[in-house]
Amino acid sequence: MSNQNFEVLFLERGVADVRECEMPSAGPGEILIRALVSLISPGTERAFLLGLANTSERYPQHTGYSHIGEVVEVGAGVEGWAAGDRVASRANHKMFATVPASNCNHVPNGLTNERAAFFRLTSIAMQGVRKARIELGEPVAVIGCGPVGLLAMQLARLNGGLPVVSIDKDAHRLEFAEALGVDAALPADDELPTALRASIGGEDPALVIDATGHPEAIPAAFDLARFGGRVVLLASTRGDTEAVNFYRDVHKKGLTVIGAHESTRPRLDSAPGWWTHQADENTALRLIAGGRLVVDPITTHRFSWRDASAAYHSLARWEPGMMGTLLDWQNE
Repeated sequence: MSNQNFEVLFLERGVADVRECEMPSAGPGEILIRALVSLISPGTERAFLLGLANTSERYPQHTGYSHIGEVVEVGAGVEGWAAGDRVASRANHKMFATVPASNCNHVPNGLTNERAAFFRLTSIAMQGVRKARIELGEPVAVIGCGPVGLLAMQLARLNGGLPVVSIDKDAHRLEFAEALGVDAALPADDELPTALRASIGGEDPALVIDATGHPEAIPAAFDLARFGGRVVLLASTRGDTEAVNFYRDVHKKGLTVIGAHESTRPRLDSAPGWWTHQADENTALRLIAGGRLVVDPITTHRFSWRDASAAYHSLARWEPGMMGTLLDWQNE
């Protein structure tokens, strides 16, 4: 095992780089992990990198929470883990990291590291879809075709949404949705309300999921949802939403608005619609391993950990076509 450790840090607004850091050891209840790959969460990490609304502007910042690694040391009192096991954890983008063993999941045999790295983004999308409590046959619209939106679309279909429609301003992103089997992919333009009703069979969606994080998408979601429908706010908004008439847009329509920040999940015990982080993440890994959830088309970029600064430079500029971006930690 190397005696050097490295991590990705946001050094200041718009600047990310790799820095050497302390080598940890596993304490009681912990496991020490050697990174294999980690996945950049594009919306959240870009927002924190650039200091957008509703983020912390304190620098330097640790970043990342989708980490696939290999156990190299097991702390006292830990059961069920051994050196060499592959592990999915919420560690930062870091070569060696210690994490509570109780917060980790085994990577299923046969599942590649690259596919497994999507377990966290899938889990985030999953908890929003769970909270929606989709009934079989309900029409669903998902606004936003970034990675979380595309995962939420697939999960809505798995939960019985019919049809499920993806919406985005970017025609290229709509192509990702079509490649993943969405029932309809529609541009977010002036004709959207009419086109959406036509794609559903003349009615409005029972559920609208906002996966964009754009403040202006929220009034659009309220407008698109049917009377008595639900709107799930899945993405974290980066700014204030203006021009919402709550009487007209929510109250009179009888809408149920569901806040679905992933941190609202219970810590210990799952309940219907509210599963723990670890339970959702385990389910995500099994869905991906079983081929029920497809992530390969969403994986568009791969960088060595040494080139992390270039990865975040591309992310900050929203390089066209950039979706799932992996950092490869397997070459020291």
